[in-house]
Amino acid sequence: MVPSILNGKTVAFALSGSFCTLAAAVAQMRVLRELGAKILPVISHHVRDMDSRFGTAEYWRRQILEASGAEKIIDNIPDAEPIGPKHLCDIMIIAPCTGNSISKLANGVIDTPVLLAAKSHLRNAGPLVIAVATNDGLSANARNIGKLLNDKHIYFVPFGQDNPSGKPNSLVAQMDQIPHTLELAWQGQQIQPILTCQAPA
Repeated sequence: MVPSILNGKTVAFALSGSFCTLAAAVAQMRVLRELGAKILPVISHHVRDMDSRFGTAEYWRRQILEASGAEKIIDNIPDAEPIGPKHLCDIMIIAPCTGNSISKLANGVIDTPVLLAAKSHLRNAGPLVIAVATNDGLSANARNIGKLLNDKHIYFVPFGQDNPSGKPNSLVAQMDQIPHTLELAWQGQQIQPILTCQAPA
């Protein structure tokens, strides 16, 4: 096995509230650890506080701690602020990144631990990777995704329509591409192709 460029790197792994994709994202924390990365987990207020049909807030906290191997989770704004000034991570990913988080990030609205962590990390010109998961990626949020695609230091995990016939505007990243996307982003490269194809259901 070829050693990963992520070996020894600290990855801030932030999760926002696309609850149906949390399991796939959390699974990638384990993969990154196997590659030698240290995981610094960050969660939004929704992930911290909300129960859903996909699991309770406490369930997801336990899953994230187990998968990441971390002792604590950054789940509030004061704890997220030092990420940049104290250089707490080498690279950051938001996975899943909801449409709400995408729109706020694209327009400079910083009001959650995930968004402040991203802003704090970007002040050091560190690479930020986005794994989109939103029902309005090809409608209201298309313009915001376009803005972020054009921003320096921001990279995207390949994404596509997860249910073209039932939810034609919905986009979801290929979570299993997170490790390779991070490796390339660390080298200043956007993984290609960004857009993936899925046959209509």
